[in-house]
Amino acid sequence: MAGGFFGGVHPEYNKELSRGKSIRVMPLPEQLTVYFSQNLGAPSNAVVKKGEEVKKGQVIAQPGGFVSTPVHSPTSGKIKSTGFYPSPVGTLMEAAVIIPDGRDEWEEGCDRERDTAGLTSDEIKDIVKEAGIVGMGGATFPTHVKLSPPEDKPIDILILNGAECEPYLTSDHRLMLEKTEEILEGASLFARAINVKNIVVAIEKNKPGAIEKMREAVEGRDGFSVEPMEVIYPQGAEKQLIYSITGRKVPAGGLPMEAGALVQNVGTCLAAFEAARLSRPLIQRVVAVTGSGIKNPGNVLARVGTSFRDIIDFCGGMTDDTAKVISGGPMMGVSQYSLDSAVNKGTSGIVLLKADEVAQFENEPCIRCGRCLVVCPMKLNPSALSIFAERMRYEETGEHGVADCIECGSCAYVCPSKRPLVQHFKRAKAEIRNRSKKAG
Repeated sequence: MAGGFFGGVHPEYNKELSRGKSIRVMPLPEQLTVYFSQNLGAPSNAVVKKGEEVKKGQVIAQPGGFVSTPVHSPTSGKIKSTGFYPSPVGTLMEAAVIIPDGRDEWEEGCDRERDTAGLTSDEIKDIVKEAGIVGMGGATFPTHVKLSPPEDKPIDILILNGAECEPYLTSDHRLMLEKTEEILEGASLFARAINVKNIVVAIEKNKPGAIEKMREAVEGRDGFSVEPMEVIYPQGAEKQLIYSITGRKVPAGGLPMEAGALVQNVGTCLAAFEAARLSRPLIQRVVAVTGSGIKNPGNVLARVGTSFRDIIDFCGGMTDDTAKVISGGPMMGVSQYSLDSAVNKGTSGIVLLKADEVAQFENEPCIRCGRCLVVCPMKLNPSALSIFAERMRYEETGEHGVADCIECGSCAYVCPSKRPLVQHFKRAKAEIRNRSKKAG
């Protein structure tokens, strides 16, 4: 078993609710709300307007820079409206509301099988870029950028991230069981794109079925291996995963490529396979819909743009005492104020919790107990950072490394004073960014 990393916590995982449920394909809903920007980095720019007819796979938003991706229509139909709508990140986002025409008709050039054997590195990168593929573990960083390291930062290992360490979430687990060969084919394309011969599939030990299935599938594949990982949160965070597998540290403020590594989520590998082999852009994904507040927990293949309301209804609806709906897992996810929020490329799960599982806290002053220092996987001092942030001493949060915080929530999980530590750090980062922009 691969080694671990400093810090981390052991929350209740509660994956038994949906890990045994096969992926179900959700029928097209009556309307889709597709956000024009669905990646970390530069926002994409809309290229459609109200009343326009669109085809499935047609580009509806173009990338706004190199660190950006196009967005495609998830079906054929008509643009009912454009505007700002509730989103999973808790803010209003610009989007197009599409009314499907029921024909689900592909844009010309899409959905055609391609022989991938002769694709060059540049051709693979172009396909990934044009398909709008982003990191599907939730980060949504454009994948083509990860595949384009500068010449002075060579990569010698590709790590497939199948850790899925967030409590409740099981979509990656099901993909590894049901789309094993497709994931490995996608990984082979990534490896060819960056000329890497060493490919490791990293899976937490609480998914023994996925470990066994992957081990069988990599037999006979040169360079592939499977590493069972210690079950600890946040094992699936990039920097922690790289350290666990290789013992290499990504420098403060640096990217995985600076440790000679590339990490890709298993869902991202599947998307690359579908783009390269089937000429299909990223317009759908598997979402774990789970928690005690949903009547029929499961794993659902849904079109991008499907509302949370529709996908919850598809899973039987909420129980009467559901009190909280989270986009993502309970450690890093965002509580929803509207079920009109829609699935985007980074929506790995929707977790519904009952009233007796939800508590509202009044945060107290820091008592300097030091528990947060013991669990922070980035070896930061969350206690000091939060006090600086509370007092709006944002420059000092920067000096103490707030930019390196991965917002995993481990510190808040153990804090006896129930302090909103992650919220403090997000605010400090935003203030530092704004001041940097103003300073030019």
